[in-house]
Amino acid sequence: MGPWLDAFVATFGIIGLGAVLRRRLLTEASVWAGMEKLVFSVLLPALLVSSIGSVNLAALPLGALAGTIWGSLAIGAVLSLVLARALGHGHATATSVLQGGIRYNNLLAFAVAGAIHGPAGIAVGGIATGLIVPFVQVVITIVFAVGGSARPSPRRVARQLVTNPLLQACAAGMVLALLGGPPPGLSGLLRGLAQGSLAVGLLCVGAALTPGALQAQPVTQLLTGVLKLLLMPLIALGLAASLGLEALALTVAVLFMAQPTATTSYVQARGMGGDAPLMAAMITTQHLAAMVTLPLWVLLLAR
Repeated sequence: MGPWLDAFVATFGIIGLGAVLRRRLLTEASVWAGMEKLVFSVLLPALLVSSIGSVNLAALPLGALAGTIWGSLAIGAVLSLVLARALGHGHATATSVLQGGIRYNNLLAFAVAGAIHGPAGIAVGGIATGLIVPFVQVVITIVFAVGGSARPSPRRVARQLVTNPLLQACAAGMVLALLGGPPPGLSGLLRGLAQGSLAVGLLCVGAALTPGALQAQPVTQLLTGVLKLLLMPLIALGLAASLGLEALALTVAVLFMAQPTATTSYVQARGMGGDAPLMAAMITTQHLAAMVTLPLWVLLLAR
């Protein structure tokens, strides 16, 4: 019980501290916007490059892991859009349901996987991120474009993917892994930056939570939360078991699918024409609910 209890107390304690700091000490929105940009553009990419670059790719079950993750995300995307249609939502709200159903908080995922499985969990989590991010971004970008006023542009989608710092970091980490790992000087630099990514990132997660938005479309929030926090990891567990995924990779895949939606979903909803108030509400309620569901998934996986 000790390791996972430490993981969740530390993780959600830092998130709570971020919420308090945002309201009591660092009240300027520009401060947190700068910190979020730093995490997204520098610190988290450093963590990805460092963790992926040190992995022995030949020893990983990449085929089964990719099948588990991509299969879960594909099923989740279909279920999210079907749910939005069944509830009678228009395109803007449907995109927020989609983001709430398949996106994940990678900072929280790394914090939990690393606390429970150590460097091995972070390394496999880096590979999982390299599989999740491109799939999710392609699906979401296409859905936003298809329902918008402009026709989807393959060039625009490709540009958004190529310029995504997380995808660039995953690619760089893969190259370093194939070359035998980061050289000594670069390795120390990456580790130093990576160590700050989780704490600063989790503080930003707490600062982004918006308790005042909780009343927006409660039924939609509830059903999307059930899909994201309960059904998605259950789908991943079933696929992983059917594909014979080994224990560590299975655990990481399920834990990543069990994460609440990404806090950056709000920025994407606001910038691309989604239902931003509903997205803010989903981010808040899913993170609160995850305080209960994530420990349950860890206990289930431990058994």
